[in-house]
Amino acid sequence: MIDRVGLADFLRRRREALQPEDVGLPRGARRRTPGLRREEVAALSHMSTDFYSRLERERGPQPSEQMVASIAQGLHLSLDERDHLFRLAGHHPPVREAAGDHVGPGMLRIFDRLTDTCAEIVTELGETLRQTPLSAALVGDNTRFRGPARSIGYRWFTDPAARRLHPPEDHEHYSRMYAAGLRGVLAVRGPGSRAAHLAELLTARSEEFTHWWAEHEVGIRPAELKRYVHPAVGLLELSCQVLHDPFQSHALLVHTATPGSPSHERLQLLTAFGSTVDVAPGS
Repeated sequence: MIDRVGLADFLRRRREALQPEDVGLPRGARRRTPGLRREEVAALSHMSTDFYSRLERERGPQPSEQMVASIAQGLHLSLDERDHLFRLAGHHPPVREAAGDHVGPGMLRIFDRLTDTCAEIVTELGETLRQTPLSAALVGDNTRFRGPARSIGYRWFTDPAARRLHPPEDHEHYSRMYAAGLRGVLAVRGPGSRAAHLAELLTARSEEFTHWWAEHEVGIRPAELKRYVHPAVGLLELSCQVLHDPFQSHALLVHTATPGSPSHERLQLLTAFGSTVDVAPGS
């Protein structure tokens, strides 16, 4: 049963405890509301202001599990707070997985400050959970995929469109890297894991994956400079810095170019194109 009083109180208190700068929003000159406004939380949670406001007023329909998960991310809740929110809303909390989709508040606070940077948050299987506009302009909206295709490694071996952003001479290294990365995750997670399921699917669908999987390589790292061939701005050579969240097995990837280099200038050009260029069509 939904606890409307408890849910409303918890949402209101968590909202008031957050400041705009905590979630990457400008404070503005005339802010009187303590913490965030309802409409700001609604936008962060990808729902209407009316729906969210009714929850704080102990009204409206019971939110679905998907909506509760969105609110938990919008409010930057910890896993314990997320589970409490699910119970107040009348749902069982999701099973905790080391590679779940809930991004920790610390990682989100860093990500929210990278609005003008090419950055994304990914799971250990290469599933994009969050992406800055510049990242989407570079590689496309990788959050749109569903099912096994959420994994960049799966797409690499099953969707030719996934390879168009990299020079052909780099493809073999990426193939070895994705096969080795999945091998490493499988060793940690074991049989019956999502990694094992992906390996089974790819073995059935890709001869190339089967070839590199049989090599049993591990620890294949990205090149020092990752090369992208963008249809609008051409070749970019980018460094990738990685920040790991050991509790959630998530990684924050930040791509940068050497200041003053042609790649730096082209990366800046991408801010003008935004997501208007279809850089990675397909599913």
